[in-house]
Amino acid sequence: MSTIVHVTHEAVEKIGGIGAVLQGLLTSRKYDEAVGRSILVGPLFHWTPSSQRLGKGGEILFSSIDGVHRAAESWALREIERRFNVSIVYGRRVFEDKDMGVTARPEVLLIETYQADQQMENALKFKLWQRFGLASDRYESIGDYEQYLRIAETAYEALKVLLGQHGPWPCHVISHEYMGMPLVLKALLEGDERFRTIFYAHEVATVRPIVEGHPGHDTMFYNVLEAAMREGRCLEDVFGPQDHYYKHALISRARHCHNIFAVGDYVVKELQFLGLDSGRANVDLVYNGVPAFRISLAEKTKSKSRLQRYAKALLGFTPDYVLTHVTRLVLSKGLWRDFRVLEHLDRLLAEKGLKGVLFILSSQGGQRRPEDVRQMEANYGWPMEHKLGYPDLVHDEAFFDVGVKAYNKIAKAIKIVFVNQFGWSQELCGHRMPAGSEFMDIRKGSDVEFGQSIYEPFGIAQLEPLSFGALCVISNVCGCAGFVRRVAEQIGAADGRNVIVADYVRLPQGQASLEKLRQLGMKERDAIEEKNSRSVAAEILARLPKTPAEMEHLIESGHALAEHMSWDAVVENYFLPGLARAGR
Repeated sequence: MSTIVHVTHEAVEKIGGIGAVLQGLLTSRKYDEAVGRSILVGPLFHWTPSSQRLGKGGEILFSSIDGVHRAAESWALREIERRFNVSIVYGRRVFEDKDMGVTARPEVLLIETYQADQQMENALKFKLWQRFGLASDRYESIGDYEQYLRIAETAYEALKVLLGQHGPWPCHVISHEYMGMPLVLKALLEGDERFRTIFYAHEVATVRPIVEGHPGHDTMFYNVLEAAMREGRCLEDVFGPQDHYYKHALISRARHCHNIFAVGDYVVKELQFLGLDSGRANVDLVYNGVPAFRISLAEKTKSKSRLQRYAKALLGFTPDYVLTHVTRLVLSKGLWRDFRVLEHLDRLLAEKGLKGVLFILSSQGGQRRPEDVRQMEANYGWPMEHKLGYPDLVHDEAFFDVGVKAYNKIAKAIKIVFVNQFGWSQELCGHRMPAGSEFMDIRKGSDVEFGQSIYEPFGIAQLEPLSFGALCVISNVCGCAGFVRRVAEQIGAADGRNVIVADYVRLPQGQASLEKLRQLGMKERDAIEEKNSRSVAAEILARLPKTPAEMEHLIESGHALAEHMSWDAVVENYFLPGLARAGR
């Protein structure tokens, strides 16, 4: 048994992918059996009211700002506050998986650093420069960098108090992305062998802006990566120095850790391209887990029927097939690739006299109020029609809606419905949505889920409908593609029927020089997307179920894949062995 410290900005609130990982790990029975104690460390945001500091069901054990001193370590924690001039909140948070009947109550340590002692901070920065070459003076104007650096010493001292003599030791300090690296480096500075350090790469922060910022996107980058590594060259040899970026400065020091976890096969390569497989650090694959639920054909049909009835109310026809894409509206998700595939699939379905609908559920404006949704629905037919400005289209939603309208004008068989709302219920989405609808309907009832990202270290969302019998269409750069391939081979599902992998990286002419690959741009990427999206559309048509029996087979094969990709499987086969290697 050991203690695991998870350092993240999502210590209390699930915001994105790291929160989903914490939820999966902490509610895994395999994790619970193997780990003696879990402590989440993160910043205390000053605007959070005391009743919500540790989330719903949370329990504060120590907080001088709230006058709570119930923890046995309260006096020692108060002394740390005084010494570093910070505020500490310590207690427990609740994680719950209602479907699996699992509840976890890990400890939480939050630190507010706005008035932290400047002299002590500067002393730490000097030590980090001496030992690791980390030039903190370059990033002192960046609040995000300063916040996590200021947390480091306070958190380290507080952890020693909380763990005391009994621990259980060793204590594995896991930096989820760059946020925990200052604490990791502090632990390494102290040289206490009871602390083991791990960098958990949910992405490679240096790589994301390069992929997103270049018109060739993944088509350019991953071809360059392969060619450069064959020549023994690293990322900075090709793309120049990256030390201007504070996240790069932090994660590049992960080579000093006892181990590195990478959530996908390409993340491993990206870390190697960055040079992080040098030194003592080992890079371990630790995939993310995928939800695995049992569902009957009747349950699938019930959810699909609700989606079909909603489509009928909006479009005037009942679709034979329901396609979905639940995602964030950001460049990395490659949403334009959905349109490219649909242009071909629309023609193929029309030739067979079949109809379809693609529900795209994504919002940049948060959750709209039910009364605003009802008004938009009544006034101009939302979500089939949209208007600029809140409570409707904001930010990139407006540009995306232009593309949806342009596609719908020429489509014959498949129409797109853009639902820019968080949630999926009659209350949140309007009266035309069938009563009793819930978010899981868009997962259970989907025939096809899209997720053809240009940068996707893993991609949990793309595979959430897997065990419900959906065809999951992902790009080959998604980290989950490697996990699917491994599991399919393991269980003998050689065809991997439920997952379609779209390859927008493979060049038609084969290998080219590094310099030529570096010049790949939008023109070349467009040509590859046009050609390969045609084959993706044909593959979708070939695999779509034509009978209830075929649908039932997809449910069975999807569940067989998903249950071998569960969080229990990830913890047992990847996470715990990675911890053991950190210990060695």
